[in-house]
Amino acid sequence: QAQLVESGGGSVQAGGSLRLSCAHSGYLYMGWIRQAPGKDQEGVAAIDADGSTNYAESVKGRFTISQDNVKEILYLQMDSLKPEDTATYYCVDESDPIPWAVVAATGGGYKFWGKGTQVTVSS
Repeated sequence: QAQLVESGGGSVQAGGSLRLSCAHSGYLYMGWIRQAPGKDQEGVAAIDADGSTNYAESVKGRFTISQDNVKEILYLQMDSLKPEDTATYYCVDESDPIPWAVVAATGGGYKFWGKGTQVTVSS
């Protein structure tokens, strides 16, 4: 069973940056899901085994998902943060490919989840 441990969350002012990290034990299909209080889960970004990436429209051009295969760490670089980015961010993993359309529509589809890290952006 995949073990996913997120870190790097915190509080930042609008326009600032944060980098989330997720230590894992080997990945195939990974991503970041976020959930704000009172809102549905939202697929933020995903990276496939071949390195291809996908992003939610709301974060395109501001967030970058990447993978360090040697250290087995998944990253989410978040720049130009906005108050609406405030949420708990979860690192997710799956052994089978998941169409981005499914992740974008449902904010889920992954079997393995970390415990989450809180990101708070103040205006």
